[in-house]
Amino acid sequence: MKIRHLVSLAVSAGLLLLANSGVSQQIDPAIAEQIAAVWAIDNHAHPVLAPPRDTTDREFDALPVLSLESQSDPVALRPDFPLLGAAWKDLYGFETPPPLDADGLKRLKEARARVKKQRGQHYPEWILDRARIGTMLANRVAMGRGVQPPRFRWVPFLDALLFPLDNSGMAAVSPDRKEFFALEEGVRRRYLAEAGMSAPPATLDEYLKVVVTPILERQKAAGAVAEKFELAYLRSFDFADPTRVEAAKLYAKWVQGGKPDAAEYKLLQDFLFRYIAVDCGRLGMPIQLHAMAGAGSYFSIAGGNPLLLEPLFNDPRLRKTNFVLLHGGWPFVREIGALLQKPNVYLDISQQSLTMTPYTQAQWLREWLEWEPEKVLFGTDGYPYSEELDWPESTWIAARNARQALGIALTGMLEDDEISRKRAGELARVVLRGNAEALYKF
Repeated sequence: MKIRHLVSLAVSAGLLLLANSGVSQQIDPAIAEQIAAVWAIDNHAHPVLAPPRDTTDREFDALPVLSLESQSDPVALRPDFPLLGAAWKDLYGFETPPPLDADGLKRLKEARARVKKQRGQHYPEWILDRARIGTMLANRVAMGRGVQPPRFRWVPFLDALLFPLDNSGMAAVSPDRKEFFALEEGVRRRYLAEAGMSAPPATLDEYLKVVVTPILERQKAAGAVAEKFELAYLRSFDFADPTRVEAAKLYAKWVQGGKPDAAEYKLLQDFLFRYIAVDCGRLGMPIQLHAMAGAGSYFSIAGGNPLLLEPLFNDPRLRKTNFVLLHGGWPFVREIGALLQKPNVYLDISQQSLTMTPYTQAQWLREWLEWEPEKVLFGTDGYPYSEELDWPESTWIAARNARQALGIALTGMLEDDEISRKRAGELARVVLRGNAEALYKF
């Protein structure tokens, strides 16, 4: 009976045959059963609060990408993406295939509303159940209704702490950054208010002592299991290593007003990032970093090359700090794989599980599993992208694709005599949840 149930789960998840993916390759049935049996830990996502507050919730991201200038959207984010229909049917019983006209979109919203009303504050947990996710790490400014432990664990944002001065010069770089720095200003004011301040203190030492470290400690005490940086949206990964004395002089020079010199301001940010990273290591909180070509037509892909982070990973002061590179680093998939040999570097497959087909993702996923399988984490990056692709749909599709990609990779390794059936089951479990359990000490 148990085997039949697992086979049924595997079939419903599309694990035995890659239907709808344009791939005819089958996954070994035993491996499909093993994958389907695991309730995953989602390393990275942006869940929205339960109704009735979900319509006004904007704290699912410090830098929401919903209102940026038009970009060339990946196929998976378009309203005619075929897998949307499968997600709508499973989640809401809605059986009209995409794309939807105005009447179809109205009926989809009505179907969603019925399920939300039925599930109430348990709606976010129910979404996890549909995707067979046991725990989701919620990248949010703050937690709230329906998004609470133990099913949801908090990962707050820290980028605002890196930019304590006048950011108008950085905001002028592009329209996207103009919007992003306005959003970061709101988070910065929030953090200063928590410290009882309306403006940054006069000295760097006071800023570190009264603002930065207490925020980290309060978030840890409030249940944060890691800290998140969306830094690649705001500047490059190129970090220098200025001394504290140098950083203090630059801070004092500009904190009273004026637009900081760009090169000098960068050095201050570089110092602050290393300081925060050391503090995160002291507190036992890994750092999550956006590491993939990002949203928006002005995102600097070259500036987000994960190889630029290697000096940080090689810094002896930071060896007690674990870094999780989110989204698998695409297009730098081999570069990010090579960085796994650093003892404090991990990666997850979130976002690319949504935007890449399982077959495509399986190619480099297999390479990572052959290299450092203990460093690879499951993730969805579930996010409210659009009216058609809300966070439940993106979570459902990404979870489905990630399990398929894992099945393809493990089947290939088994057929090539690289692993045994027993080892295939072990790898399925560690990728889906075991590695996260060890990293976050769940």
